[in-house]
Amino acid sequence: MSVSFTLDGAAVEAREGETIWQVACRLGTEIPHLCHLDRPGYRPDGNCRACMVEIEGERVLAASCIRRPAVGMVVRTASERARRTRRMVFELLLADHPPRDPNGPFARFAAGLGLTSSRFAPTAEAPAPDASHPAMLVQLDACIACGLCERACREVQRNGVIGIAHRGEAVRVVFDAARPMGESSCVACGECVQACPTGALLPRSVVRDGVRGVAPDRVVPSVCPYCGVGCQVDVHVKDDRIVEVTGRNGPANLGRLCVKGRFGFSYVRHPDRLTAPLVRIEGAPKEPADAGNPAAARARFREASWDEALDLAAAGLRRVRDTAGAAALAGFGSAKGTNEEAYLFQKLVRTGFGTNNVDHCTRLCHAASVAALLEGIGSGAVTAPFTAAKDADFILVVGANPAENHPVAATFLKDAAARGATLAVADPRATPLDAHARHVLRFIPGADIALLNALLNVVVTEGLHDRRFVAARTEGFAALAHHVRAFTPEAMEPVCGVPAETIRRVARAYATARAALILWGMGISQSVHGTDNARALIALALICGQVGRPGTGLHPLRGQNNVQGASDAGLIPMMLPDYRRVTDAQARTHAEAVWGAPLDPRPGLTVVEILEAAYDRRIRAMYIMGENPALSDPDVAHARDALARLDHLVVQDLFLTETAALADVVLPASAWPEKTGSVTNTNRQVQMGRAALPLPGAARQDLWIIVELARRLGLAWQHRPVGEVYAEMASLMRSLDHITWERLEREHSVTYPTRGPDRPGEEIVFGDRFPTPDGRARLVPAGLSDPAELPDAEYPFVLTTGRQLEHWHTGTMTRRADVLDALEPAPSVGLAPAALRRLGLSPGDRVRVTTRRGAIVLPVRVDAGLPDGLAFMPFAYREAAANILTHPALDPIGTIPGFKHCAARIERAEAMAGD
Repeated sequence: MSVSFTLDGAAVEAREGETIWQVACRLGTEIPHLCHLDRPGYRPDGNCRACMVEIEGERVLAASCIRRPAVGMVVRTASERARRTRRMVFELLLADHPPRDPNGPFARFAAGLGLTSSRFAPTAEAPAPDASHPAMLVQLDACIACGLCERACREVQRNGVIGIAHRGEAVRVVFDAARPMGESSCVACGECVQACPTGALLPRSVVRDGVRGVAPDRVVPSVCPYCGVGCQVDVHVKDDRIVEVTGRNGPANLGRLCVKGRFGFSYVRHPDRLTAPLVRIEGAPKEPADAGNPAAARARFREASWDEALDLAAAGLRRVRDTAGAAALAGFGSAKGTNEEAYLFQKLVRTGFGTNNVDHCTRLCHAASVAALLEGIGSGAVTAPFTAAKDADFILVVGANPAENHPVAATFLKDAAARGATLAVADPRATPLDAHARHVLRFIPGADIALLNALLNVVVTEGLHDRRFVAARTEGFAALAHHVRAFTPEAMEPVCGVPAETIRRVARAYATARAALILWGMGISQSVHGTDNARALIALALICGQVGRPGTGLHPLRGQNNVQGASDAGLIPMMLPDYRRVTDAQARTHAEAVWGAPLDPRPGLTVVEILEAAYDRRIRAMYIMGENPALSDPDVAHARDALARLDHLVVQDLFLTETAALADVVLPASAWPEKTGSVTNTNRQVQMGRAALPLPGAARQDLWIIVELARRLGLAWQHRPVGEVYAEMASLMRSLDHITWERLEREHSVTYPTRGPDRPGEEIVFGDRFPTPDGRARLVPAGLSDPAELPDAEYPFVLTTGRQLEHWHTGTMTRRADVLDALEPAPSVGLAPAALRRLGLSPGDRVRVTTRRGAIVLPVRVDAGLPDGLAFMPFAYREAAANILTHPALDPIGTIPGFKHCAARIERAEAMAGD
């Protein structure tokens, strides 16, 4: 209910729960404030006394940020008494804390009070600057102990690194146990920098002579180009260079960012950037070894004009198409570009090449999840956003490490746990999220399906399933119930390694929760039984009725920034845009009418199948845009051999990647901050990315390159504004109904589906029916199966691969971002402390990691989160390409490789002959 009171002589209404400061702010009256930040997640503290107001009849002034109005209260925000008190507060602070940010809140409010200096002498010796962190500068002489950085770290990002130590005059901000910032457990999210009102914490990129000395020429709203979270950002540009990135209050991030989103943009002006087309020198051989040797690779190319490069690129593709047939061509598109680029790319392959041999990195991350979701509920997208955690009272995270791979999404899970929701984390490795979990299920690598079937067994045998939901909304329950009866927790305990009682406790808590949410990652999908894993999770949610309501749902955390949008747009071999199968005559007829070309009714080959076909010379030419299979695919030695066997390879990218090293023509493309277009995140939020920078040298927009190639392949395409390309794409996608280009420009982000041009999108879907022919979901039993390769006496370790917090995918961008590369500059393999002791190793020792595909020598690091017998290696490092080692076996349904499990041997490298 509202409260009527008087504010500065005017009768006003306070909304329920509002403070005096919030009412004043809403009505346009600015009250100085230092310890309060008007952003989601920040609670007012009332400790700086800068926002004091006078309340009639009260002896002392009140802190307006924490005081709520009462009926009839008379408040004066700018009385002489309030102004005089504020001025004294700022003058006392100025004595000891000169601002380091001339345009920050502290300096601005002080100037508004007429203060530029203090009459009081300093009372304490200024602490020395801390320049130990590559991204941020700490200058505590400007710190006023407002506590905002502590709240940013502990209550918003929930990392628990920053604290306030000591008392009185000695009070100070500390990192961990008073360590230098660069030596602390700081994850460099930069939330503290964004919150600091004085410049005591600043991004080093804007610091000149100890103060914020770089003011941007322009600030461009856009979206982060890294993971699938889809954080909205403001890109600060000075002299056509990005000097700073800050978080916007977008629906997926509420102003929060991670280290990559805040500090990972300098790659756009790296010296390695391609700024002119390259063509292979006549007679220069394609050596697979060049993929690991950038200098040797570059020597095999010469620069060319755009006309020459495009003519050569198209001529090679035409020659193979016209002599060997359409099935001898293939294309890999990009999940890091825009929706419009993905759409035009697959359209080019289907109409210009004449084949459905088109795919992208979803085949390497969540193809199994999409296959199971389409089979089970009729849709490949998430049924609820990760922000639904705010309404959940139980959250199950399986096979995912969101604190490192989706850090901002992880903050919402931490928030839920902090307010009392039960968080359960299941993974073979310990993850940072474990510290916030009530249940941790550390299962044996490769035994995920045993654990999931045991959870289903408990729900079924104890009668915990939602009978009404099962009867009304699903089919196949009887077969599922019969199947899971054999998978008792007691029988599965020795198989999966999780105590039976823990399995029962978690199953009961999930089934009886008011609202429960399941999130999973590539630990579930990157498996030879990944589709079965996802089937079991889908069945668990369905039989418990945990779909279609606030706080419930199924959410595979999508990997790259536009893997959802690229899949939606048809960048997959068996689906046209909007997941309409190429075998569906009606869908083909619709697309043929729009595109003016006949379409092949046969599904195309997937990523790994295409490379296998290239090795066998069934695929003779490829067009690859923004993908790097020579580093990302399993058994990359084989993948590189396959690429080198192609008659013709065209690569469109920012750098001479490992894949581009084997190309005939390399086309310099546009980076994310240089393009405008839409992108769809893991939450089904279609968002607007905007160009902030001009293109370097002769680099061109990706859309322009695709159209120019299409024209040379005989298609009558014309260059069009990106909004027109979007409109054509949307005409083939019912999911984008009511989401026009103009609406995206106006609103920045719209969730699909939406039921009207002015209605918000539906975050929670399938509350009434599923998008299947009969509206019911299908329950599919999932049997036990072993990984493709088990450890043995010769290869006793299980090797698993993945991403790091600081680096993304194959490192093409992040290893050329100076801050990110400074934080994590070199490859390593992680082992449990017990494994190091058994092998007689110390952290930093060089080891040889060998599998049946190859060997890599690199340093070892201790990882207390790994069980003995499991080794972890990131795959972002060209000089230690983890995928030389991984097994190429595929999930039979999703055709996704089992990256997370292969048998390995680990030995001290120095002891090996020939090293």
